[in-house]
Amino acid sequence: MKNIAKGITRNHAPHIIIVGGTSGIGLALALHHQMLGWQVSVVGSSAAKIADINSQHPAIVTYVCDLTEPNQTQTLLDNLSGIPFQRLIYSAGSYTNERIHHLNQADSDQMLAINLQAFEQVFRWASDQLKQQLKQSHQALDLTGSDRTSLICIASIAGTMDYPYASLYAKGKRAMIATASAYRAALAPYNIQVNCIASGYINTQTLRDLNDGDASHKPFIMSTQAAVVRIMQAIDDDVELAIFPRSMRYITSALNHLPKPVLNWILRSKLDKAR
Repeated sequence: MKNIAKGITRNHAPHIIIVGGTSGIGLALALHHQMLGWQVSVVGSSAAKIADINSQHPAIVTYVCDLTEPNQTQTLLDNLSGIPFQRLIYSAGSYTNERIHHLNQADSDQMLAINLQAFEQVFRWASDQLKQQLKQSHQALDLTGSDRTSLICIASIAGTMDYPYASLYAKGKRAMIATASAYRAALAPYNIQVNCIASGYINTQTLRDLNDGDASHKPFIMSTQAAVVRIMQAIDDDVELAIFPRSMRYITSALNHLPKPVLNWILRSKLDKAR
């Protein structure tokens, strides 16, 4: 792992680590926390994006890491160990449109590694770090409201659907939602907050790139700025699983209440037509 981090200044500002924080919603959340006075560290896989952040936002601490490599991820976590933080957001993700393209081995490995395996590796480390901070100093975790110590993961509304023909992406996000719920229960005695965000379409550059530069046709698509507001509100209100926008939440809830054979037929037919 090439670590191009700038030195972290020890101060009284709360510290946030955002894994997958060099673009899209991760970067938007990084900049929002910086605006609120947080000390921000971001992790990304692209050296070019890291260099861009170093140039435009020199106060942000940066790390480059390929999350598909467990040993490289562990080296990153070892380097971060002992650096106090009050919030970690796992915003890294990988997506292949399986309705159009059959998965090849490389895409399958990458989605499994980033959306599930690295997420579990990072969340386990982060929970251990926060519990260790609690043992060392109650003051380090004595925060309330928007500054409360917390672990957050960015899942997807796709993970809220339960049916046999779900894509690898959807199954991975569903596993992320379940894992976050387990951590929430396990860390409650430590007063460590755990939240999972399951949003619909957000108009990020990545989504636009996946749609030939224009994602405006996606249903109920929302701006990055609007998504940041929703996510921060969910964190402030300590929502276990924040599903938005409301319209998509209603639709997925209604679909999940259908008899399983009907739901399977509807979604399987949609999948077959897409291919």
